[in-house]
Amino acid sequence: MVKEVDKREFSRVMRDVNSAFIALNEDQTKTVRVGFVLLEHFSMMAFTAAMDTLVTANLVRSTPLFTMSTFGLSSLSVKSDLNLNISTGFTIDDLIIDNHVSVDALIICGGYRSSLSECVQLSTKLRLLDKKNTVLGGLWNGAVALAHGGLLNHKTCSIHIDNHAFIKEHFPHICLSEHVFKIDGKYMTCADPSSALAMMCVFIESCFGRDTVRAIREILTCHQVESNHDATLMKTADNPAFPDTLRNILQLIKSNIEEPLQPDEISSYVGLSRRYIERLFQTHLATTPSRYYLELRITHARRLLLQSNDLIGNIAVASGFHSTTHFNHCFKAYFGLSPSQIRQKYRHEPFV
Repeated sequence: MVKEVDKREFSRVMRDVNSAFIALNEDQTKTVRVGFVLLEHFSMMAFTAAMDTLVTANLVRSTPLFTMSTFGLSSLSVKSDLNLNISTGFTIDDLIIDNHVSVDALIICGGYRSSLSECVQLSTKLRLLDKKNTVLGGLWNGAVALAHGGLLNHKTCSIHIDNHAFIKEHFPHICLSEHVFKIDGKYMTCADPSSALAMMCVFIESCFGRDTVRAIREILTCHQVESNHDATLMKTADNPAFPDTLRNILQLIKSNIEEPLQPDEISSYVGLSRRYIERLFQTHLATTPSRYYLELRITHARRLLLQSNDLIGNIAVASGFHSTTHFNHCFKAYFGLSPSQIRQKYRHEPFV
């Protein structure tokens, strides 16, 4: 009889990195349908920031969380602010057909040169969607379309600073936020491309929880800009919130994956007691040094499995496992799949 592998869960830091590959029971997860209406001269950067956040949400879970679709006002081709003609899948006529709503959330994508005039057909569609309790949003000055539909009266919204005077003049019952994005009930608006990502993260968290957003940020927010404007890769050991002693230990562990150090060796290298090191890990990482070390090695192995053609036995050794059997057991305990199974399942997927 084959002994069943005991299931293990990654600690928080490593769970975010590996969430896309963990076999979860997500079959019952409801997919959220998000639509984007692209206005003429819409901001490509704001649109792609919002879209990329949703695409990444799908990458960090084992089943898709979102479907995305694009809509033109009356054409299947819309010119962006970069003067590129972008094809859409639908027009706004397809938003509601026979009283059936095609989206759960609809975001209007504006831009610096997008018209602020009302599109009566869009306003009608937005009011119908609002009655269906659809989440409605605006990027850059996309909030103007919501305003024309009468949906933001006595609500607070964010919009590009150049459009503040227009809103004050034409929509006195709308409160303008000084923040770069604002979510007021089921209405979400943002003022620029960088805030589009942040706004979408809040939206995703409301749908699927904080763990999903942490995993997204692990991918999309992976660098920090130093005072000299040089960008450097952000690693766990670089977290400025950690004390120097912990950062030194994390770097030491990361540098010794193939030949893992014993707890007493780590203690000797950094000149701290094992007990003190355990308290550091518990306080800042909510885990133990040995568990963190094992999960780091398992994560290293997972990356090698998907990014190289090396034999599994060689990957086991490169990840500090001198027994392939032990490696297989530990790997399956965390991922629910053996190394060969996860390679077969995800090898051609665009994961890091």
